[in-house]
Amino acid sequence: AATALLGVLAVGAPMLQTAAQPLQQATTAARPAATQPATMGSAPAKPTPKLPERFTAPDGTEYRLVADSRIMLAGGTKATVTVPVTGKPLAMGAVCTGSDDSGPRVSTGERMFPPAAFTVCSRHLALQPLVVPKGAKQVTVTVDDTTRGRGCVWDKARNTCEPQQPKRGTWFLAAYEWMPPAKPVDPGEPKPFPAKVSGWKLAETKTGTFPQDATATFHLEGGHSYGLDQLCTGDLASSLRFSYLGAITGVVGSCGVWESGPWPYAMNEVRVPKGQRLRVSIRLSMPGEVGNRPVRWSVGLFRK
Repeated sequence: AATALLGVLAVGAPMLQTAAQPLQQATTAARPAATQPATMGSAPAKPTPKLPERFTAPDGTEYRLVADSRIMLAGGTKATVTVPVTGKPLAMGAVCTGSDDSGPRVSTGERMFPPAAFTVCSRHLALQPLVVPKGAKQVTVTVDDTTRGRGCVWDKARNTCEPQQPKRGTWFLAAYEWMPPAKPVDPGEPKPFPAKVSGWKLAETKTGTFPQDATATFHLEGGHSYGLDQLCTGDLASSLRFSYLGAITGVVGSCGVWESGPWPYAMNEVRVPKGQRLRVSIRLSMPGEVGNRPVRWSVGLFRK
């Protein structure tokens, strides 16, 4: 039988790096200006979210805000900040008010695909790992929320596609350094994939612990349709990236985290013609450092 090599695009959960952390809220209320009295019946403004100076992640890792690294972005802007490198891993933390349909990209100048980016405008702290060049004493972090393009909605009456104005939130960001745990923290196994879902049957599961296990391979027999999905556990689970190699190369997806509720599947489908046998090779990677914070992963192959 003919043999081919297949790459499948993995589209998963957004690349949120750790579990969301509840934020401290500002305790001082802003006084209304004398020229703009409050309107009767209007809801009081929510306090500005405050980036915590320190916090502890669920796996016990302690984070500390780096002094003089705060940035505020409003209305789709761009800013840079220089952060000293002490040898501890670094991450960029962010909270957001309002709504934003894109979110800022974060870069230290090191190549990363896809680029690190915050995707959800939330008042809860989210983190993106910072990749530090080897031997660097400091690193310049660029945070960019400028427009990357606009969508449009088709107007039948005018027979045109009307551009849509992008939504822009207000982002509050700062760099954090964290101390790796003294011993590896076992996050526990991911929840098992369902045996059947929407006409699909689970055919095979590959599991491992990153960074020790960083590859997986599936062989697909002809005459069937297949779907692939991945789940992970661990505080760095959403930073783990899956490259599906083959006919489509260099395509990277993130790993889903399933803690409760229905399975949040985002399978990627492929049809294998009769008489052919395809191979899917997967490589796992993570930007930034792991530091005794392993991620347990599971990839499910479904067939129908």
